[in-house]
Amino acid sequence: MVNTFNPKQYLKEIDKVIKKGKYEDNWDSLSQHKLAEWYRDAKFGIFIHWGLYSVPAYGNEWYSRNMYIQGSKEYEHHIKTYGKHTEFGYKDFIPMFQAEKFNPENWAQLFEDAGARYVMPVAEHHDGFQMYRSDVSNYNAYQMGPKRDILGELGEALENRNIPLCASSHRIEHWFFMGHGKEFDSDIQDPLTRGDFYWAAMPEPHHHDLYSPSPSSDYLEDWLIRTCEIVDRYRPKIVFFDWWIQHSSMKPYLKKFAAYYYNRAEEWGMEVAINYKHDAFMFGTAVVDIERGQFADQKPYFWQTDTSVAKNSWCYTENNDYKTAKEIICDLVDIVSKNGTLLLNIGPKANGMVPEEDKKILLEIGKWLKINGEAIYGSKVWRKSEEGPTMIEEGQFTDSKSKSFTSEDIRFTVNGSCLYATVLEFPEDGKVKIKSLAEQVASKLPNFHGIVKDVSILGFEEKPSWNRTSQALEITTSKVNSDKPVVFKILID
Repeated sequence: MVNTFNPKQYLKEIDKVIKKGKYEDNWDSLSQHKLAEWYRDAKFGIFIHWGLYSVPAYGNEWYSRNMYIQGSKEYEHHIKTYGKHTEFGYKDFIPMFQAEKFNPENWAQLFEDAGARYVMPVAEHHDGFQMYRSDVSNYNAYQMGPKRDILGELGEALENRNIPLCASSHRIEHWFFMGHGKEFDSDIQDPLTRGDFYWAAMPEPHHHDLYSPSPSSDYLEDWLIRTCEIVDRYRPKIVFFDWWIQHSSMKPYLKKFAAYYYNRAEEWGMEVAINYKHDAFMFGTAVVDIERGQFADQKPYFWQTDTSVAKNSWCYTENNDYKTAKEIICDLVDIVSKNGTLLLNIGPKANGMVPEEDKKILLEIGKWLKINGEAIYGSKVWRKSEEGPTMIEEGQFTDSKSKSFTSEDIRFTVNGSCLYATVLEFPEDGKVKIKSLAEQVASKLPNFHGIVKDVSILGFEEKPSWNRTSQALEITTSKVNSDKPVVFKILID
């Protein structure tokens, strides 16, 4: 295949767009970018990890790295299943990745039924295989494997349903992701040059080293071009970056990308956002993302959790350990009450089919949101996010532990003239006490002193009886029974 793409020309075009645009490539200028209102209101999105790693469907989406680590379970599995690494390397999964049952309309319909308000496919994972049509490299799904523009086709199907297409790039980690393959006799050997699938396959750095070793300028420029190409070709409403972009060498390129993306969005009349981890961006220039975890307290700034339906893997594997729909709904409610949004990942099979387990979870969430969505979509934070005894463990990678909520665990959101109180574990006796809405006597504390006019229950015809005392807003129901969180709609005057 002959590639006539001119990277130097593209870099000049990037500089040209920045020079004539509103945003410069510095934090002072980028901090003027406003949060996309549609994003703040969306609250729930779908993440998709799907690629070559879905073919072996073993371990997790880091198969391309781990299969080259001698002694790892992936290394042993690979030899046993596919043969020696000199005879069958990671690149040999490309022709096996056919996506023969990929139906973008079916996917888009499922995501709409799930109640998703944005969709984030992984455009390029650490393995370096692009899931879209690219002029930068021949190693993409349009020219190899399925020979389809996965990102483009899904984008069209989503557009038909007014669901924003977003895209994530995990490209920067490819600098070292395949490096272990050079430690023994495998198909990953020097010399590797720009354009090779395995380029650069450098030694893996210590994850906490932010200064050395640095990727080459060639590689960093290639990263910038690839990412800007996604923006120009698909106009994603959000661009998500995984870890390691916090490396010091990335800073000039992150600023340049943000300026380019924000200026393009201005030019096209779009509201867009960037997701980042580990303080890679200056606070206030993009949206903070917490991987597989959340904040314990309400934040004055908008943030995002990215997590998956499975606890053990982001991609499809044959033995995924799934969460329940209820667990995810409780997390969604908690996150939204604290000014966040939930990006929930699924992992399709290599053939393009969404596993039944993933589908079941999404449809259960969608059914709940269809009834209770007014407490989520477009909602805003209340004066406090929660009450109840169950503490949320703050930080990344905390979602593998199931939370045991009680009938006293309640989360609050506001939408228009109504306050929504979501009871995460509805009591069997139907009696709920909301202490935050107790009738206040003379108090200097900034507690709620408003007038409660009415109380109703979303999804239930029963009219609850309620009484406001100095201890709580006491609500009594007799027919309400649910294994999912129950939302009280409270009209305030």
